[in-house]
Amino acid sequence: MDAVEAGVVSMEDNPIFNAGTGSALNLAGEVETDAAIMDGASLRGGAVAIVRRVRNPVRLARIVMEQTDHVLIAGRGAERLAQAYEMQRANLKVRERVQAWRRGQIDFTKGKVKHLSRNYKLLKKGLLDALDTVGALALDTDGNLAAACSTGGLSLKLPGRIGDTAILGAGLYADNAVGAATATGVGEIAIRTAISKTACDLMDKSSAGVAAKHVIKTVSKRIGKGLGILTLDLQGRYGVAHSTRHLCWAVVERSGKPQASMFNTRL
Repeated sequence: MDAVEAGVVSMEDNPIFNAGTGSALNLAGEVETDAAIMDGASLRGGAVAIVRRVRNPVRLARIVMEQTDHVLIAGRGAERLAQAYEMQRANLKVRERVQAWRRGQIDFTKGKVKHLSRNYKLLKKGLLDALDTVGALALDTDGNLAAACSTGGLSLKLPGRIGDTAILGAGLYADNAVGAATATGVGEIAIRTAISKTACDLMDKSSAGVAAKHVIKTVSKRIGKGLGILTLDLQGRYGVAHSTRHLCWAVVERSGKPQASMFNTRL
């Protein structure tokens, strides 16, 4: 749990990623972040959504899991919880995201962005570049799995929109009996297919790599492209698959030595 939280925090603090500082802006020009964390041993999870000024939403998600009786808290309630635990606040907007929002607004007013539910068509046009949700998976020496993820969400999304990141089974899932997974891309597709839970169920009889490739191919055929997934099974094998243009990923083995790292192209 500490490892996946730390991994996601490091990316939330890096403005190059669409999570925490550097999050994409919604249609109103505001940041609304989502995050979640899950423990594979107990199947407990915590999530927050529509959080505006909390520097590290994934830490707030862990507070929801460990300090409340709930799984998902959104909006003002999540903000009040962050205040109660004296969590660090921050202005999550960065210049690059503001500039991207302004370009998107121009396209929107010209009628080039007719309907945001046509996510993959917009993705191919380059209008929704801020889809890079961040996530982390971990397996310890006792066989415990954990997952965490965080995002600023879809660029030009409607205010109040909640994507897959805050939903267990969609944006992430961890179960010590089978494996762990976390997804990125168009959240609506991930929610409709419960992609992370589906990938974990497949690892009951398949390796992490096979499970990742299978769910991406299946979802692409049934609904459309625009997703990426990372998987980790009980043997420590990992899987990476995506139908997006690129997917950044890295693996570190038990010794702490990097095992693999790649910014790879679509499979």
